[in-house]
Amino acid sequence: MNPVFAELSTSIFERMSALARDHGAVNLGQGFPDFGWPEDVLDRAAREVQGGWNQYPPMRGLPELRAAVAEHYGRHQALPVGPDEVIVTCGATEALAACFLALLSPGDEVLLIEPLYDAYLPLIRRAGGVPKALRLEPPAWRLTADALDAAFGPRTRMVVLNNPHNPAARAFGAAELGLLAERCAAHDVVAVCDEVWEHVTFDSAAHVPLMRLPGMRDRTVKIGSAGKIFALTGWKVGWAIAAPGLAEAVAHAHQYLSFVTPPNLQAAVAYGLGKDSGWFAGMRADLARSRDRLSAGLRAAGYAVLPTEGTYFLTIDLAASGVAEGDVAFCERAVREAGVAAIPMSAFYTGDAPGHLVRLCFAKGDATLDEGVERLARARG
Repeated sequence: MNPVFAELSTSIFERMSALARDHGAVNLGQGFPDFGWPEDVLDRAAREVQGGWNQYPPMRGLPELRAAVAEHYGRHQALPVGPDEVIVTCGATEALAACFLALLSPGDEVLLIEPLYDAYLPLIRRAGGVPKALRLEPPAWRLTADALDAAFGPRTRMVVLNNPHNPAARAFGAAELGLLAERCAAHDVVAVCDEVWEHVTFDSAAHVPLMRLPGMRDRTVKIGSAGKIFALTGWKVGWAIAAPGLAEAVAHAHQYLSFVTPPNLQAAVAYGLGKDSGWFAGMRADLARSRDRLSAGLRAAGYAVLPTEGTYFLTIDLAASGVAEGDVAFCERAVREAGVAAIPMSAFYTGDAPGHLVRLCFAKGDATLDEGVERLARARG
């Protein structure tokens, strides 16, 4: 086996979900919602599979979806995008893989912001890149000028930004992003922006795409996900957006990965992206209510809860909650003895990690959240 993958164990998400199934547990671990998808988008996909095109679509994606993505970002983020700058992919993870394979050469250093999505490391290493971590510190999880200056170096060729950030649930603002943009320009670095949570922000926070900042338009690849926007995570329809030179390189790699994405799903997503602003505001409001319900229940049960500015996730601090157990031991015991699955945050680190933080998914119905709180109260003891 390729050593990059031989060294990997089963992901923590799959392991905790398997334990949840085995123990009949409430699954607040894996980040899939159980409400919130738009029925009209599902209906459109069904109609398209019955009466639409079911053969290979164009490699870069259906023209109607590429046009819809371009229009969507112009309308929602004041970001001018041309359809020729859009490449449709099998989810955001395939878009990430295409970026790394296309834009990295062996030995190139890649700056990652830690904690981090677990797919980054093997994909970068498979492309020959050398990961280097810049660690955010809880509970603020802020990017600082000093940390960025220490992280960038002469071999840095790429930075990967996840914004809003999973699992820290930060929505980075213009000031922090400005610090990053300045250093990308100064070091001639490409930014790969994993912005799949861009519509899942709370408390009036508006998503700021790094691509929109001075000096970043021609050195940024912006990645989005219909699965996260429409609560349809199994559809795996994503996209990468970049200036023509970068887009051409990413398309070359994409051509030899998945090649295409199901055309009926592409057509349905194109339809969904045209929804008015009220639908997106309503989606955020529904998720904010779920966040607040879970957070209030956990606090009443004695847990210390960190702020959530975006994503489907919130974090509890075991140490601040009076729980002496480490995150892995707590999560193992919680699923086996209390029947509730969560994710230890140490799984999102490259080396020595904080052992007192646990991530929970709140994109669940009220009954699931309430049952999860009751079981977590039992787990706390």
